Amino acid sequence: MNGPVNNHQSFFQTTPQPAGVPKDPRPLKDRAFQARIGQELMEYMTQNNFELEMKHVLSPNVMKSPTQKDFNYMFQWLYHRIDPSHRFQKNIDQEVPPILKQLRYPFERSITKSQIAAVGGQNWSTFLGLLYWMMQLAQMLDGYAARKYDYACMDAGVDVSGDHIIFDFLSSAYRDWLAMDEDITDEEAEKVLAPHVASMAQAFDRSNGRYTSELEMLEAENARLLKEIADLEKSTPDPAILDDHFKIMEEDKVKFEDYNHLAVQRSQKYENRIQVLQEELEKLNDELKEADEERKGLQKSVDALGISMQDIDRMTSEKERLQKGIESASQRLEEIKKKVTDKETETSQKLDDLEDQVARYNELAYEIGLRPSTASNAKGQDFELRLTVNESSDFTSSNFYGSNNGQSGGTDRLLATPNSGYQPSHIINVDLRGQARNRFVSLRKEISERRISTMDTIVKDHDLLEGIKEAIEDKRSEVEALNHRVRAAEEEYENMREVTTTQKMASDTQIEKMERDLSRMRSGLTESVQLLEQREINTTIEYEQLVLRANSLREELHTEIDRMLNDVIKFKIHVQKNLDDYEGFVADELERELGVDDDGDDTHAMDL
Repeated sequence: MNGPVNNHQSFFQTTPQPAGVPKDPRPLKDRAFQARIGQELMEYMTQNNFELEMKHVLSPNVMKSPTQKDFNYMFQWLYHRIDPSHRFQKNIDQEVPPILKQLRYPFERSITKSQIAAVGGQNWSTFLGLLYWMMQLAQMLDGYAARKYDYACMDAGVDVSGDHIIFDFLSSAYRDWLAMDEDITDEEAEKVLAPHVASMAQAFDRSNGRYTSELEMLEAENARLLKEIADLEKSTPDPAILDDHFKIMEEDKVKFEDYNHLAVQRSQKYENRIQVLQEELEKLNDELKEADEERKGLQKSVDALGISMQDIDRMTSEKERLQKGIESASQRLEEIKKKVTDKETETSQKLDDLEDQVARYNELAYEIGLRPSTASNAKGQDFELRLTVNESSDFTSSNFYGSNNGQSGGTDRLLATPNSGYQPSHIINVDLRGQARNRFVSLRKEISERRISTMDTIVKDHDLLEGIKEAIEDKRSEVEALNHRVRAAEEEYENMREVTTTQKMASDTQIEKMERDLSRMRSGLTESVQLLEQREINTTIEYEQLVLRANSLREELHTEIDRMLNDVIKFKIHVQKNLDDYEGFVADELERELGVDDDGDDTHAMDL
């Protein structure tokens, strides 16, 4: 119960309501809606023994036309479902408004005291909605007591099992504590409350057992995952090696794309040549047809001329001789073509090697700052080599990654013109023996001079580094001395920390003991205050009952006193009348007595 307070909104806490009387969004004027909520309210009261508890029978039409007494009993019964300890002591129109404010009924400002004192008629739908809202609130509280909403707390990440255990302990222990005598000692009270403490400890053990088993399962799962991670780390190659391979593959990809681009260009060129050769083949076929037609015409002409067999034999032998000459010439032509092909292959290979050398030259020129012309060592001159052949290929640095694998291409690639080859000045744009060589020599001298100056600087830096190393060694010895002092100080600190920890543990023990005593005193004070408040309520109730009895007794005494006063007055009048009569009688008797005496005296006087 003393744990950290979570920032959860209370169930009864609502947002501030706007000024004015709020409007109920429920369709309370709808007859079907009234019948539905009235049926649910009637079933709820029947299931929870309303008539047995309130000793009041409801009519079948109570949800359509109730009496004021029906509403009073239903409201009291529903509120007792929410607050069983409440006692209704005033009239219903005085009890309902503060209860609605306490329950934070959203529409309590739309209900007046005059409406509460006269429930029914047109206002019954408003009070039916009120009773239905109280029923839903009571159902929610019953569900909360039965732990039907624990799953919602678990979904929100809040564990309320400990709160339920502590609440059960406090409720049961508080009932036993209230049943104790006031003169009971602390030891006896602890004996009475000990079973509740033990029951709470067992409940906590059962609750924690589930978490213990879950923790063991998670630890086993964690160990398994750690093992899998270790196995994966062992089986997975080094990322640095993979990065190097990836870089190499990226470079190979760029080279392959360049070679593919060059191959596509060559393929297009060969396709164009195939188309040209196809057209030439068609022309040759046409010429062959014309030659056949011409031969046939010549044959007809020969037949027409009447050439003899000897002429034909002579012509045949001459043809054979010419055919042999043609075959020998063709054989020599084939040999010459073979030699030319070999030379073309060798030349193509040399050209490819030249392209590789040019590419290597351009790479080295780029590395040493001679390419492009804006580089540091170029000094505005263009030292980049470019090869120009018939296929209009500009062999710059962007085209040096492809080759034809030593195969000879078309003869037009190896010849500047159909009958002549390339000159160095035509195929290479830079004078390597003159301009480039002189620049390379001067650059070599500059680099040599810079190397010498750099070596001198390195020697000076090396001497300075040696001095710095000596200074570092001196400082290192000082640091070791300081580390020794630090270790000594740490040992002293550990000793002081142990002493301080011991003193702190003793003080913490004393503080915990004092906090327990203070908590016990606070709980005792709280319980005493609650007992006094209960006694005050009972005394107030007894006082009000005594006031009522005194008022009724005072009325009875006033009535009796009035009656007695009337009797006394009547008796006084009667006595007064009797006294008056008696006084008259006495006066008459006295006068009569005095009259008699006067007559006797006169007679006596006369006798004398």
